[in-house]
Amino acid sequence: MTVEFGPNPEDRAFRAEARAWLRSHLAPDTGRRDWERTLGGAGWIGLGWPEDGHGNRRATLTQQVVWAEEYARSGAPPRSGHIGENLLAPTLIAHGTPEQKSRFLPPIARGEELWCQGYSEPGAGSDLAGVRTTAVCDTPRTYRVTGQKIWTSLAHEADWCFVLARTDPAAPRHRGLTFLLVPMDQPGRVEVRPIRQLTGTSEFNEVFFDGATARADHVVGGEGEGWRVAMSLLGFERGVSTLAQQIGFARELGEVVRTAAATGAADDPVVRDRLVDQWAELRTMRWNALRTLGGTADAGAPSVAKLLWGRWHQRLGELAMLVRGASGAAGPADWTPGAPYELDADQHLFLFGRADTVYGGSDEIQRTIIAERVLGLPKEPRGPAT
Repeated sequence: MTVEFGPNPEDRAFRAEARAWLRSHLAPDTGRRDWERTLGGAGWIGLGWPEDGHGNRRATLTQQVVWAEEYARSGAPPRSGHIGENLLAPTLIAHGTPEQKSRFLPPIARGEELWCQGYSEPGAGSDLAGVRTTAVCDTPRTYRVTGQKIWTSLAHEADWCFVLARTDPAAPRHRGLTFLLVPMDQPGRVEVRPIRQLTGTSEFNEVFFDGATARADHVVGGEGEGWRVAMSLLGFERGVSTLAQQIGFARELGEVVRTAAATGAADDPVVRDRLVDQWAELRTMRWNALRTLGGTADAGAPSVAKLLWGRWHQRLGELAMLVRGASGAAGPADWTPGAPYELDADQHLFLFGRADTVYGGSDEIQRTIIAERVLGLPKEPRGPAT
């Protein structure tokens, strides 16, 4: 996938610097935390933040895209710190106090503190207004957080969790919510249970809070303003990161095309049509991401982007298995008790892709957001409370 920008000399120099740095620093045995610190030490974290002395280097919007593209092309490992850098940090910049910014942004920029997102619950997956986790202000300086979160990405590695909790049970659903910053290292009060997935891995977790402590000065946006802050945060899940994601998608599609040619599956005109459709839809997603890059006024843009890439990626996994034929059912290694099954890249793509239309807000929720907030259609009727 070629770059669509007409880069100026500064952007070309920035691309060359990023490419050279990644080439010289990538090492297969580097641990995830060590890699975050390496990125932070070189100033590659927080490129889009305002110049407030929080330890990040300055970069234009196009240079942020250049870095994201070069990172994806380099084959660098998935980021452990992306939740803190791309979700919490912009939220603190928009809604945090000066003290909160000074406390939390520099460690994120240095790659020293990792974050997870405490939104979804067993009874409130994509419906954030239905959260039941509570936070009670038991002293003027502390809250006690009690409840369960689920599908919490990287909670087993995180130092902190930003939690959406209900501080006023009597308030309407979208009110009485508060956005709190909760330390994870609280034995007996915070428990993390990894969730084993179809792929055999456990990126997602259940998190149980049993009277966990959160400081009152770590409330972001004010008590009762959690819904406003949470919606603001969700608006950051697009743009630069979406363009980088598409670089990875293009690499996966290229592998599927090569497999189709090697197995002879590409001789089937139906398969060829599906391959062309995947390519054309990926190009469309890129143009849509470029169209919305840096914008904040389109309330439906994040939902449209999620609908586009979620089902596209799921179909790509299905296509990867189709062009493999019967060999797609056999694992790359023999079964052992210690490793019940191993997956190759195509099999992992297919199985993990089943979650693409669920996590980050299910397709059904995204369509409801577009219908109600963009098209102005009547809200979906709700049944009696149980």
